Amino acid sequence: MALAVTGCGGGGGGSSPSPTPTPPAPTPTPTPTPTPTPASPYPSYNTSPLPADPSGMGTAKDIAGRIKLGLNIGNTLEAIGGETAWGNPMITQGFVDKAKAVGFDAIRLPCSWDQYSDPATAKIKASWLDRVKEVVQYCINNDMPVLLNIHWDGGWLENNVTPAKKDAVVAKQRAFWEQIATHLRDFDQRLMFASANEPNADDATEMDVLYAYHQTFIDAVRSTGGKNSHRVLVLQLPNVNMDLSKTLWTRMPTDTVSDRLMVEPHFYTPPNFCILTEDASWGKMFYYWGKDFHSTIEPDRNATWGEEDVVDAHMQLGNQLFWSKGVPMLLGEYGAPRRTTPLDLPKHLASRAHWMKYVTQTSLPNGLLPFLWDTGDLIDRKTYAVKDQQGLDALLEGAGKK
Repeated sequence: MALAVTGCGGGGGGSSPSPTPTPPAPTPTPTPTPTPTPASPYPSYNTSPLPADPSGMGTAKDIAGRIKLGLNIGNTLEAIGGETAWGNPMITQGFVDKAKAVGFDAIRLPCSWDQYSDPATAKIKASWLDRVKEVVQYCINNDMPVLLNIHWDGGWLENNVTPAKKDAVVAKQRAFWEQIATHLRDFDQRLMFASANEPNADDATEMDVLYAYHQTFIDAVRSTGGKNSHRVLVLQLPNVNMDLSKTLWTRMPTDTVSDRLMVEPHFYTPPNFCILTEDASWGKMFYYWGKDFHSTIEPDRNATWGEEDVVDAHMQLGNQLFWSKGVPMLLGEYGAPRRTTPLDLPKHLASRAHWMKYVTQTSLPNGLLPFLWDTGDLIDRKTYAVKDQQGLDALLEGAGKK
């Protein structure tokens, strides 16, 4: 999601989240019958595979135990046209240092690759691979787990989760991840890879195609060997939607090692509050969210659905589908913007802080690791000054850090 809001698609009292429960061992799933791999139009980029090296490589639950609050450095490495094309400066060590200093303990790096590759060969420019490696190192220097993905990236994968596009996308997915994984192979467990961002899969047929994209990702990363043989990999749910996953996500893809997979939902509910910038045909913008935060000055902008009960149900569903079966969930994006137009502005800002706190504190006990979507609204990317102290305080309180 490339929205210019604090988060991409809330907190009651000051209680801290309860301790994260230990899930039972994952439930084994049947191994599907493999399908023949079509010939790729690209050369193999797995040109220097190494023997497996599990040293320093923990399980998905090990990594999950280190993360209470993550930050997306959005609208930057994934910007079409170059790192600064969407208005943000280049990522610096100083900015990552600041994120750690104010309370974030992990980073998500949305990243574009297709625009830096040769269309004929899918070869990624060495200069871009080096730049991404440099930014990953900034995070490792702060001892922060970091998630690197293939983001929207022009939509070559996300908009083409269809049988007609399957072979072409599988070929590019394999070529890209062989290169990315090889170039970043020496990082330890603190680096995680994510297959995609928000893949558009809405039915069982498209879900089968998405499984193929995720399986290609897993196989490509594992094939490069070294620490990649045991690296934690993150798989996006269909439309990163937990409700859809209840019926469409019927199994985990296969892996050569156990306990090294996470899944990734996003959360922008209700979109009237989290995403809309103008009234839509299907609903009006909400300015006030939460049972104790409705406005009497502007009642037509109070949320009419998607409040605390929906957050509770959503997170509990994730627990039921994944965490209770031993699979951590990385809540890759969530957030809501500060608006300037509400007539009852203090109540709006309070309700927005409540949403951020409530979602954060409800996600953690249910096995979801919250990563705020931010494009520069929380911390100034140039001066490193905190621009939204109210929002930051809400996040820290929700994560039990304040």
